[in-house]
Amino acid sequence: MGFALLIAMNSSDTWELAAGALLAILLLLAPGLLKRKSGWVIGSVLQIPLIAYGVVVTMMYFLGGIFALLWIAAIVVGRAGEAARARLTPQ
Repeated sequence: MGFALLIAMNSSDTWELAAGALLAILLLLAPGLLKRKSGWVIGSVLQIPLIAYGVVVTMMYFLGGIFALLWIAAIVVGRAGEAARARLTPQ
């Protein structure tokens, strides 16, 4: 998102840059909330404006989509890992 802001700096309005900066800050703060379920929801919801920033920087449609797929993959693999750990841990 930071690189998208650098690209948008030359051709965008102030509100587009402010929205991008706010989104970048939220994306940086979101990992700190991942110990709670709300953090996962916030991270998932933030994927939508990340892709939507493609209105300002066209390449963000592609990059935002890739990051959304990586987010989904991390959730799926993480759940599978947690399930495997639960099976191996003696109770």
